[in-house]
Amino acid sequence: MITTIIHAAKLNKAAHLNIEELFAATLEARDGYQRICHQQPVSRQNIQSLSDQLRIDINTLPTGFDPTNVKLLVSDMDSTLISIECIDEIADHLNLKPQVAAITESAMCGEIDFAASLTQRVALLKGVSVAALELVYNERLQLNPGAEQLIDGLKKREIKFCLVSGGFTFFTERLKKRLKLDYAHANQLKIEENSVTGELVGNIVDAQAKAERLLSHCEELGISPSQAVSVGDGANDLAMMKVAGLSVAYHAKPAVQSQASTAINYGGLDSVLHLLKG
Repeated sequence: MITTIIHAAKLNKAAHLNIEELFAATLEARDGYQRICHQQPVSRQNIQSLSDQLRIDINTLPTGFDPTNVKLLVSDMDSTLISIECIDEIADHLNLKPQVAAITESAMCGEIDFAASLTQRVALLKGVSVAALELVYNERLQLNPGAEQLIDGLKKREIKFCLVSGGFTFFTERLKKRLKLDYAHANQLKIEENSVTGELVGNIVDAQAKAERLLSHCEELGISPSQAVSVGDGANDLAMMKVAGLSVAYHAKPAVQSQASTAINYGGLDSVLHLLKG
């Protein structure tokens, strides 16, 4: 039996009929969403077409994925857990946001090497004060819709939360403390005399490093990667998506959506909880 999740608490009659016709099965109302269990697979193209028509997310769970057995969720930070790209907002203080944002966009689309692009962007940040970093955190950084509900739901299930980012520890550590997350990993900006030097300390957290963090926490927890979920939006998240039991492309680039096992395009991060209830 194949399980598909419809991320909508209520459906009008036409939507209800369209979904049941596509899957040749009967919808079941769940807590805040709908589920349909069907015998025959439905093409991703047809599901996406209906999803876009109804403007609701519809996701088929991967074969063999057990939502009741998830023990770890690994999430990207920029444009996933939070609504901004921190590095672009930092660059705004130097009037360099358009230039830096263009490099960020190319990197997230997979058009240029992430590590090289990060080194290039960080060099442009030379001279930014720690006060400016604080300003970005306090005034511009906002959680994406549903983030706190997702975290609360995971805690109730005793599922560990790992924040892993190609961004900076300045922000991940603050979010870890504020949201009481279990783990956080990111790149460390080199700071001297209360200013960014334009360099990083230590190894770059790139796509492969993200996947390695996921695998290392699985080993630490004594679980299989099939019991882990990864959530992200950019090309830098694809490696960790490939090793997780379930991957979620959150309002993501097309290249990421095409490779992730599920996608959230219309709902908030709390929609991920529907996938973990099955």
